[in-house]
Amino acid sequence: MSKKLDTRAIGLDVGLSFMRWLTGAENLHYGLWTGIDVNAANLGAAQAAYTVNLFSYLPKGKLNILDIGGGAGETAKKLIALSHEVEIVVPSAFLAQRCRENAPQATVHECMFEEFESDRKFDLCLFSESFQYIPYETALDKAASLLEPGGHILIADCFRSENYEGVKRSQTVGGGHRLSAFRAGLATRPVKVLKEEDITEAVAPSIDLEQEFFNVIGHGVTRFDDELKAKRPRGRWLLTRALRLVLNERRRFRLMQRLTEKTRTSEVFCEFNRYMIFLLKPGS
Repeated sequence: MSKKLDTRAIGLDVGLSFMRWLTGAENLHYGLWTGIDVNAANLGAAQAAYTVNLFSYLPKGKLNILDIGGGAGETAKKLIALSHEVEIVVPSAFLAQRCRENAPQATVHECMFEEFESDRKFDLCLFSESFQYIPYETALDKAASLLEPGGHILIADCFRSENYEGVKRSQTVGGGHRLSAFRAGLATRPVKVLKEEDITEAVAPSIDLEQEFFNVIGHGVTRFDDELKAKRPRGRWLLTRALRLVLNERRRFRLMQRLTEKTRTSEVFCEFNRYMIFLLKPGS
C-alpha cells in the first residue's frame, strides 16, 4: 500500500524556507503593521513589531514559560535570549525538529497539548496563534492546572466575530473560536482578565501580503500552463494527469482559488475575525 503524501509537512518546509530567505527568521505568525508600509520587504520588521508587542504582556521577572504550539521555535529563541526558561509543546515532528535547531536551550515535547503531562509548574502558559487549534475549554483548564500559584496565561490569536454566524467557511478567511463563546467560557471560570487588546486592523494587512504572494505564484503557473497548452499539449496532459493523482478535485479547486483569485483580503478578515491578545490570571 502506498503511503499518503504529507502535503502539510511539505508546505511547512517550503513555507519556512521561504520565510527564512525573505526575513532571515522562521516566523509563522502575523505581522503588526502599525506605521509600517505593507510590502514584502517589511514583513520581517512587521513580525518583529508583533513580537515586541506580544512580549510587552509578559509579567515582570525571569519566567518559566510553556510555549504551546511553538511553531519553529523562533519565539522560544527570543524568550530565552531574555533569560526566560522555555519548554515547547508542538505536535508536528517536522516543527519539533525545527524548534530543537532554532532554540536548542529549550525542552521540546512532541505531542498534542491535550496529551502533555508534566510534574513541573510554569509561571506562564503562552498560546501564540495556537489557541484556535485546541478546544478552548480544554486549553484554559489544562493551562491553569500547569501554572504555579499566581501564574498567567497569555493568548494571542484569531477569534471569530459575530459576523461569522451563518456564513460558509469557504467565504471567509482566518479562523478560531467564536469570541462570544470564549468570553462566556471565561465567565464560568475563576479567571481574571488582566489585559486585553484588539489588534485586528493592525495585523490584517498580512492577509493581503499573503494573497499577493500566492497571486505571483499563480501568475507563473498560469503563464507556464498557457505555454504548455500551445506548444507541448502532450506534456501538459501528462502533468495534469499526475496532478489529479496527487490532489482530488476539491483540493485542486482550492489551490487554484488561492493562486489566481483575490477572495482572501484584509477587509474580509476584519469582517469575520477579531485578533485578540488576552493576559489571564487563573484562580482570581
